Amino acid sequence: MKATQEKQGPSLFASASFRWLFGGALISQLGDQFTMIALPWLVLTLTGDTLALGTVMALMAVPRALFILVGGALVDRFSPKSVLLLTKHVNTALLGALALVVFFDCRSLWLIDGLALAIGLATAFSLPAATSIMPHVVPREWLGKANGIMMGARQLSMFLGPLFAGVLIAVFGQGAKAADAMPDSAGVAAAFAVDALSFIVSAWTLSKVVTRDPVGPVAAVKEKVWSAVSSGLAYVWRDASLRTCFCYWAAVALFISGPIQVAIPVLAHEVGSSASALGMLAGAYGAGSLAGMVASIARPGLRIIGFGATILLLDGVIGLLFVPLGLIRATWQGLPLLLAIGLLGGYLQVMVFSWLQRRIKPSMMGRTMALFMFIMMGVAPMSSSVTGWLLRSISLRALFAYSGCLLVLIVLATAVLSGMRSVTDAAAESP
Repeated sequence: MKATQEKQGPSLFASASFRWLFGGALISQLGDQFTMIALPWLVLTLTGDTLALGTVMALMAVPRALFILVGGALVDRFSPKSVLLLTKHVNTALLGALALVVFFDCRSLWLIDGLALAIGLATAFSLPAATSIMPHVVPREWLGKANGIMMGARQLSMFLGPLFAGVLIAVFGQGAKAADAMPDSAGVAAAFAVDALSFIVSAWTLSKVVTRDPVGPVAAVKEKVWSAVSSGLAYVWRDASLRTCFCYWAAVALFISGPIQVAIPVLAHEVGSSASALGMLAGAYGAGSLAGMVASIARPGLRIIGFGATILLLDGVIGLLFVPLGLIRATWQGLPLLLAIGLLGGYLQVMVFSWLQRRIKPSMMGRTMALFMFIMMGVAPMSSSVTGWLLRSISLRALFAYSGCLLVLIVLATAVLSGMRSVTDAAAESP
């Protein structure tokens, strides 16, 4: 085992720009969780219809997936900071409007659908900007620790944010107005207002961030948007390491994301028959992910032989851990398995993001990161749908066994048939 050299954490936080970026991201991530709780609650309160809820969620997800590559092209044209700053202002307006709609008891579902669509569209531009900005803020040798800190904070916000949102909605919702007013309307409106405020604050902190003069975007300015998107796709395809890794990650996501999102709740229902069982299992996975991200901060350059070999080995272990999940008969038996899966997954997540940010040519950063996010977001819903369909005809035990074994087979096939094992922590290409 070996580790690449990175500068120490205190030097990272000595950077004022990183502190501003980290603080703003943490505030914004916490605010996002308020909307993730308030929006489904609002739709279900208004309609009681799961189809209406699914429609709203789709209206947010579809434009995000369709336009994220365009967002990446614009990030390379104008810089991550400028695009991210604009999306924060747009989201402030959208969430402020949503808060007013709820506060004044407007029950028009089409208006809520329209605002959800606009939020999803804005996310298509904010995601590639947010995932591309770090190399413009800190030196590349600090990317491992910087990403570990940012992703760890996001994982923490995903745990704390829903708790805060639930309390806020409950407390403000008690002050119901007229008898015919929508239940919890004041609390839901307050949740959207908090998220809007978080975007205001994070936009201010982002304005304080001083980015290093980006080298790459100049080349993309002369290209039209769709031409720039095509250039980004061609860039990834020409790079053998990127092409191999992207295809591999898409295959892994297909067999892992569905069981995590769909089969784990089913497992909790079978072994625990209560929401607390799901909370414990999901909490174990989340705690493991956070621990893995913390480990990435402590040992950001830890490798087993090399970058590609480390990914294959850890994914192989995850596959083996999936197999016994279908055999558990009590909640406590699943906790160590999901804790270990989360630990390895959290470490891999930080390692992959940092590798991409170091390797990608600066002028292609936005488009390549957008393609990476597109693969993850496009494959995950497909995997969830396939998992739900499979569970109608096979047992949970068989699903976990098949998923785990297939992942191990993908790892072995990739190791033998591709150049994944030889992928290294190569420095970014010159523009």
